[in-house]
Amino acid sequence: MNELADRIAARTLELIDIASPSRDEQAIADHVLAVLSEGGVEATDLGDCCVIAGATEAQSRPFVLLGGHFDTVPAQGNIPGRIEGDSVVGLGAADMKGSLAVMIELALAGVGLSGDRAVDYGFLFFSREELPASESSLTPLLASNPGLQSAELAVMMEPTANVVQAGCLGNCGATWRFMGRSGHSARPWLADNAIERLGEGIAAITALEPIEHEFNGLVFREVISVTSVAGGVARNVIPGEATAYLNYRYPPGISRADAEARLRSICEPFGTIEIEGNSPSGSVELDGNQAQRLVALVDRPVEPKQAWTPVAEFDAAGIAALNYGPGTPAQAHTVDESVDGSALAESFLTLEKFAQGPG
Repeated sequence: MNELADRIAARTLELIDIASPSRDEQAIADHVLAVLSEGGVEATDLGDCCVIAGATEAQSRPFVLLGGHFDTVPAQGNIPGRIEGDSVVGLGAADMKGSLAVMIELALAGVGLSGDRAVDYGFLFFSREELPASESSLTPLLASNPGLQSAELAVMMEPTANVVQAGCLGNCGATWRFMGRSGHSARPWLADNAIERLGEGIAAITALEPIEHEFNGLVFREVISVTSVAGGVARNVIPGEATAYLNYRYPPGISRADAEARLRSICEPFGTIEIEGNSPSGSVELDGNQAQRLVALVDRPVEPKQAWTPVAEFDAAGIAALNYGPGTPAQAHTVDESVDGSALAESFLTLEKFAQGPG
């Protein structure tokens, strides 16, 4: 790795080794605040494990937010991290401690904060992104800090392999309940097996093909998955109740209410569903001047974000947002999660050039 890649890789490893599962981000928030402050960067503790550095509202230049979340999914024996060749390996390397390291190093280098520049950067670090959106700290943070809403663009540094990914899917979760009648397994004709009802419902879901939706030339896929099942009383009892958990991903253009109605229409012929969370989709925002500049600078085809990201929360707050970050999406949440040092350096250099503007 070169000097820049080495430096950001070392910062990534430092962050990986500070455990920060969702709801336990205080240690890493305190660490990042200290690193920035000691490095001469104006940074503020916003509470609730959230930190802002740099600009906090639009002034004489366009205001662009770089966004990153502190939290990770639970550990899988992958802390502490390590450096292997050109890669940093460990929990959150791709999603998204590599991105946090890029943000920190940009701020420490004064990128978007000092000298001639085309935009003012705000570096926004927040908590609980890996939980349902109703628990995220970002939405209340944006509501309570109106200056942030003056941002012309938010760049959410989710793993995209340094490609701009626009929009995001909505994410609806529900418990699917199947009711029958319990009885003795020696006389199953006197019972009504809820697991058999569950099987019929799951078969109907697995028979569904992904539905493609096109927005601004980008194709999003609407999909429903069964992610867990539960049922059974004893080995000699026909169960009278069984449940499954559904995860429904829906594209931009479908409202939360319409998504819930569609899920019910598909599932309730087999069993009742209880919606447990519904995070809205995020709009495809490619028309703004800053968005177009970033797309041109990256110079690769824009892709759809086939997942949910906080782009939806920025969208709801009236802030145009895109996804762009050094991690590879396929690496997120894996036991051997990693990010390449060369990708970290590329992300840094792209965002540095974006801040400097044409010329």
